[in-house]
Amino acid sequence: PAPRWPVECEVIQETIEHIEWVPPKPEPFCPPVGPEQPMYNLSEEPGTTVYHSSPVLQGSCFTRARVGGAPGPLSSPTAPLEGPEDTTLLFESRFESGNLQKAIKVGPYEYVLMLRPDLYTAKHTQWFYFRVQNTRQEPLYRFTIANMAKPKSLYGQGLQPLLYSQQDAQSRGIGWRRVGTDICYCRGSTGEPPLFQLSWTVRFPHDSDTCFFAACYPYTYSDLQRYLRTLAADPVRSRYCTVQALCRSLAGNSVYLLTITSPGSTAGKRVVVASARVHPGESGGSWAMRGFLDFLLSAHADAQLLRRLFIFKVVPMLNPDGVVVGNSRCSLAGQDPNRAYGMALPGSFPGVWHLRAMVQRVLAEREVMLYCDFHGHSRKNNVFMYGCDAGGDGTETRLRQRVFPLMLSKNAPNKFSFSSCKFQVQKSKERTGRVSMWHLGVSHSYTLEVAFSGSTLGGRRSHFSKEDLESVGRLFCDTLLEFCDPASAKLQQCLVEADALLQQQVDCEPGSGGSWSDVSPSELESSTSGSDSSMSDG
Repeated sequence: PAPRWPVECEVIQETIEHIEWVPPKPEPFCPPVGPEQPMYNLSEEPGTTVYHSSPVLQGSCFTRARVGGAPGPLSSPTAPLEGPEDTTLLFESRFESGNLQKAIKVGPYEYVLMLRPDLYTAKHTQWFYFRVQNTRQEPLYRFTIANMAKPKSLYGQGLQPLLYSQQDAQSRGIGWRRVGTDICYCRGSTGEPPLFQLSWTVRFPHDSDTCFFAACYPYTYSDLQRYLRTLAADPVRSRYCTVQALCRSLAGNSVYLLTITSPGSTAGKRVVVASARVHPGESGGSWAMRGFLDFLLSAHADAQLLRRLFIFKVVPMLNPDGVVVGNSRCSLAGQDPNRAYGMALPGSFPGVWHLRAMVQRVLAEREVMLYCDFHGHSRKNNVFMYGCDAGGDGTETRLRQRVFPLMLSKNAPNKFSFSSCKFQVQKSKERTGRVSMWHLGVSHSYTLEVAFSGSTLGGRRSHFSKEDLESVGRLFCDTLLEFCDPASAKLQQCLVEADALLQQQVDCEPGSGGSWSDVSPSELESSTSGSDSSMSDG
């Protein structure tokens, strides 16, 4: 079925699809520039509004949805061109996962952009994805998004936006690529809460082209449906993978559940649970999830062994409504579903409620060995994990929490940073999927964080391609196989290494003395870099 939208949302009829392409060589980070002052003050430089698309929200909460969104004829949010010599760009974002609320022309080739907050909220402006037409090849354009929400961003460390050229896709087979020079990320407004500006310059590859900009490689609800249709039509893979609806979202979109295991008896099999896209603006999590599923459903000998050993329960898109409407963080309940586990009513956050209930039912019958929720991260480079160490468990248990991420770092040395991993269970994270599953009795419960940018490891300082993101999912499978083998030499080696690393951390603190096992997780992590604040991406 086609995606269902809130009735306030206008949706254009065109189908937006992009070819898949991997750059022939890694795309390096762009050295950012950092002006102290914001680029634009809209109260002083009002400019001309050339695009304004803002859903008229009836009341402050979601009421109903339909296929195609708002009924009736579409409005015209774009100012019409005055003639063939008019070089004004034509903007559009009323398509699946699109997000751009307003475009203001402040110079011949300069535009200030405003993102649409998550529906039924006034905040969470981070994800962007929009179309521009009527391009010119020669001029240098400047775009400034004036209402970014987060005080820190990887755009300040070399991250570039993504550009897709329809002409290049059709004539040269080139897809999404990193673009932008003179990139800066700085505080903009002086109000409360403060807003931040992301600015970049770019030249378009062709005259009269149709181009798209995005914060990360888009992966829409329709992309997932196409993937699942192909899977269901495959006579081989459908023998060991069943697809069903875990539940329906508030808008009535299916939250899909995949059960993957080899045919025959399931006696004695342990369970692995994985999920992604609880935060809709973190599309990198979907590409890592696709790599995970592609490998797990393949004919590879290790994939066959994993299917013989385990039952996999996978929810590849927990928040389809948020993905459809182009939200950054929330569902149509206007709240973050990854802060709603254990308290949510099924009518408010159906995806997370039914996922947790499913895990509870499974735990009554068999062991759930591992849970992992796939996310994207906007402020830290590389791939890393959050785990659960409350400090009250024995030394062996606390060590084993760290072993899976450490093994994954060995398998992905140029992508995964073990030093960025955190294991403290903070009060503000009690209602996340990771901590909730751990409290239910899942012995190893993690959030996998994939940077919006790329890797700084192994001599790299370059963006992740889709292939990089998918490889994270494949390497997750490799690590799982090694982790569940008690005779694995790598497992034993990593237990010893994790113990030594923790002791080294304690010994670095003056006057601490003693064993790391006597130290609380918060103290263990107080000296390491990187904050896991209550508003972190996980």
